[in-house]
Amino acid sequence: MPKPASKQYCTKNWKAYNAGLKSRGSWLDKEMAWFADGTGKRGWSPTYSDTVIQFCLSLKCLFGLPLRHSMGLVESLLALSGLDWPIPDFSTISRRQKHLQVTIPYRGGDDALHWLVDSTGVKMLGEGEWKTKKHGANYRRQQRKIHLGIDAQTLEIRAIEVTSNSVSDVPMLPELLAQVTTPIASVTGDGVYDTKTCHEAVGAAAIIPARKNARPWKKYPPGAHTRNDIVKAIQRLG
Repeated sequence: MPKPASKQYCTKNWKAYNAGLKSRGSWLDKEMAWFADGTGKRGWSPTYSDTVIQFCLSLKCLFGLPLRHSMGLVESLLALSGLDWPIPDFSTISRRQKHLQVTIPYRGGDDALHWLVDSTGVKMLGEGEWKTKKHGANYRRQQRKIHLGIDAQTLEIRAIEVTSNSVSDVPMLPELLAQVTTPIASVTGDGVYDTKTCHEAVGAAAIIPARKNARPWKKYPPGAHTRNDIVKAIQRLG
């Protein structure tokens, strides 16, 4: 199946387009909701909004600074911007980051989604690779598996699932598809997704290579016609 043709964009409002690109690199917005809204409940209410906590932690991670140094950097930025906003102390940042809900808005278009799906392993406990290669492993390593669905045009993560290392990719594809509300034009994956379960979940939009020594399905789910045609072409052409 040929790769979907890329869209050709025609930008005419260059002034607004240029201003939008410049605003993406702006770290400090003077219209930022610095103080948190009241909860309307009895008891203590937070002073600073979640946006402020995320802003401080973003600077901390970007420059690799301790919390105290990060608060000094934020204070300097506010002073350079002419803002007299108070600065949260490092203990507040440390306490609030445990329950912070990070919001990453999706900036995709209104067109149908071209989706890339795959998985990767993450070692969460165990010995380093060099030590294991030189001296062997003393105890079993523990890993987690991250299943990702990515927008092919913007490379943004649209769906994610974290499982144990024993869970395969096939049963997780329907779970990832359930997280997407945008119409899907195509789903591209490797040969491990060449199963009836995956083709039935994706439908005719599946771009999945057939496995080695694959055979046409006699009873196949909807959307597997293209898969059978590919298998027949491989058998005929090699």
